[in-house]
Amino acid sequence: MRIKGFYVSGIALLSFACAPNSPSVDAQRARLEDGAKVELHDAHGKTVGRLTVAPHSNGGVRFTGRLTDLPPGVHGIHIHEFGKCDPPDFKSAGAHFNPSGKQHGRFNPEGWHAGDSGNVRVDPSGSAEISLMNERVTLESGPNSLLKPGGTSLVLHANADDQMTDPSGNSGDRIACGIIVK
Repeated sequence: MRIKGFYVSGIALLSFACAPNSPSVDAQRARLEDGAKVELHDAHGKTVGRLTVAPHSNGGVRFTGRLTDLPPGVHGIHIHEFGKCDPPDFKSAGAHFNPSGKQHGRFNPEGWHAGDSGNVRVDPSGSAEISLMNERVTLESGPNSLLKPGGTSLVLHANADDQMTDPSGNSGDRIACGIIVK
């Protein structure tokens, strides 16, 4: 970015010019505001969470929002390969989102799924505030897009994800699911 300055009556006036090929401030703001959402439901169809999915300025996406009416404790949370959430077991969501064919878990020496998103701690009242960053996925087009044809989903599991064991980190049954939509 180029900054030009000059003085008028003792007041410094600055003008900013973006370098060629860099997005304008308005384009950058629109990109950050352009996101997706996901509404999670339990096996009985009750809404247990509403999250926004926004592109992060350093790449990837951030999930933010609130979960409610869930079993207290630590639960694995993953992006799954299909935009389907048929109760009661949510198996229709498929496996973890894994366009690069990696193994499961951030601590796996073979690499990890793009959909591996860690754990969520639900408090004793059954609620959790969510702010999860996943740097391996995007809302833009491409193989790691959450908005791919057929969609993707976000699934909450019964147990904590051990971040190592393939294929799902021993995270147990799927207890909530939501389709990620524009």
